[in-house]
Amino acid sequence: MLGTFLIGLREGLEAALIVGILIAYARKLDRTDVVVRIWLGVGVAIGVSLAVGAILTFGAYGLSFQAQEVIGGSLSLLAVVMVTWMIMWMARASRSMSGELRGRLDAVIGGTGWGIVAVALLSVGREGIETALFIWATTRATGTGALLGFLAAIAGILLAAVLGWAISRGLLRIGLSRFFRWSGAILVVFTAGVLAYAIHDLQEAAVLPGPFAPVPPEPAPSSHPGTGNPPGRSSSRT
Repeated sequence: MLGTFLIGLREGLEAALIVGILIAYARKLDRTDVVVRIWLGVGVAIGVSLAVGAILTFGAYGLSFQAQEVIGGSLSLLAVVMVTWMIMWMARASRSMSGELRGRLDAVIGGTGWGIVAVALLSVGREGIETALFIWATTRATGTGALLGFLAAIAGILLAAVLGWAISRGLLRIGLSRFFRWSGAILVVFTAGVLAYAIHDLQEAAVLPGPFAPVPPEPAPSSHPGTGNPPGRSSSRT
């Protein structure tokens, strides 16, 4: 549960900071009408993230064991790649994130408004999909129930929302670079566990060789003329 809580907290704080930057910049430009569109994009992103989580959790039912292991191992590898990229990207881009988001908003704020929805949707949706995928992979790797993992992640996201609100209001000051650095270091440990579980799944599905790969069936013994009796005929003489 610690892994899902931490990923919810980290990704939730990233999303909260993104939304806070977009809204603050729109208000600075005296475009309060844009704020509603930003929240619309955030709402769509949350809906897409929940849909992805539901598909990951319930979509594999009815498939064969091998298909489930192939899908589980492949998606777990994808989760490892996405979280590793997220950790590295945040370490580099945390200082320039505000300017990058403002540049995107400047490019679309004078249009019809759908571009603003797209900025919020893509910015927050990326965090949401990463969260859904890594929570799913972590609960599989650790044996945590899907409901417990989901509740732990929700607790992390709610805490992140409170922290993001406090930071945007100037009520709280934390070293974001230090927070993301240390949380990233802890997530590396959970990522290693997910990677090991992904390899285990792919070995069980006979995609990768290894100690967990299924043992091929032994060939049936063949009978040769003159060395035994034909099947179904008794060896006793009358």
